[in-house]
Amino acid sequence: MTSRERVYKAINHEQPDKVPVDLGATAVTGISASSYAKLRKRLGLKAGRVKVWEPYQILGEVEEEIRSLIGVDVIGLTLPTTAFGFRNEGWKPWTLFDGTEVLVPEKFITTQDEEGNLYIYPEGDTSVPPSGKMPKGGFYFDAIVRQELIDYSNLDPEVWARQMYKILTDEELGYIEETSTALFNNTDYFIIGNLISASFGDIAWVPGPMLKHPRGIRDPQEWYIALMAHPEYVKGIFDIQLEVALENLKLVHQAVGDRIGALIISGTDFGTQNGPFFSPDMYRELFKPYHKAINDWIHRHTSWKTFYHSCGSVVKLLDDFVDAGVDILNPVQTSAAGMDPEWLKKNYGHKLTFWGGGVDTQNTLPFGTPDEVAEQVKYRMRVFGNGGGFVFATVHNIQSGVKEENLVALIESIKAFR
Repeated sequence: MTSRERVYKAINHEQPDKVPVDLGATAVTGISASSYAKLRKRLGLKAGRVKVWEPYQILGEVEEEIRSLIGVDVIGLTLPTTAFGFRNEGWKPWTLFDGTEVLVPEKFITTQDEEGNLYIYPEGDTSVPPSGKMPKGGFYFDAIVRQELIDYSNLDPEVWARQMYKILTDEELGYIEETSTALFNNTDYFIIGNLISASFGDIAWVPGPMLKHPRGIRDPQEWYIALMAHPEYVKGIFDIQLEVALENLKLVHQAVGDRIGALIISGTDFGTQNGPFFSPDMYRELFKPYHKAINDWIHRHTSWKTFYHSCGSVVKLLDDFVDAGVDILNPVQTSAAGMDPEWLKKNYGHKLTFWGGGVDTQNTLPFGTPDEVAEQVKYRMRVFGNGGGFVFATVHNIQSGVKEENLVALIESIKAFR
């Protein structure tokens, strides 16, 4: 099978010739720039600076040479604007705290305080307060809370939402059409799109790292309180986000047709290590109607599958995810409570495609032995891959600090056991 055929087979819950693999197609199935540099060196590839395509998490761009060597089947289609509001262009050299030499966009502009912490700015504009902080010796940025004083008796969802969500421009739609056409015609990769903002309540975006002056509730702690204390405010924001997302879905469909096979809808984390962030009832009231509206439109008008990312233990929400029309679950955090691979496959393997879960990035990959990495990959391939419904990816992104021998063991075991 071609890569595209292989992934389509898997996400339709049919057995492909071998398990399809994703590395680097999305911002939740990627690899840190420093680990990617180590992997390239260990594999004997030509030295060169790693391109940081996702500056929030400092993810490295996986090149065709590596995709081919591993046998990757998926490629991503993403707009070139980053989480900090500047474009991936005008590349310049930069060095990570661990000494890894990388390339970053020209508006990736940082300052450093007396303690050695780094700060990054929305749209690269140093005349406004920074929106991200990388602690000295750190590996990625944390969003900075810049919430202004709020009159809780006069919350306006329109102000919050209109800052964040826009109708795609002709330039953006042209880029989507041109890039998707080139990828579809010139490669046999399965194309996954990250093209609309339908991630309702995604805590990564609540502080507004791309905004120069975010307004409304922007503190993650206060946002979670607002789900209960100010539900009408949250619903008002979601109503506008849904309106914009549905319009953008129509425009994206006109631009790409059936060239993409899946669309990333949500990156909202609903699970902690031990259970959901909040009750299933709250999910049903605040989130599920919006998920269902998005998924229903996609399933009525396109052939795409819908991709939902949620870390943590989400077993108590899986029936609702299925009922809302979710097709693909990522990252399948198997180290969280109740997220046992065999149980998940037995009870939901015919309803959901598991895109992830291939190896534990909290413990096994960074701290295990090469043999333990290989054994876990082999086991996950067998359990999740049986009967289709599985795209191999690590549990979220491969972090910095992973031992070189474990990275090699990961790649070798993917090729051996898929």
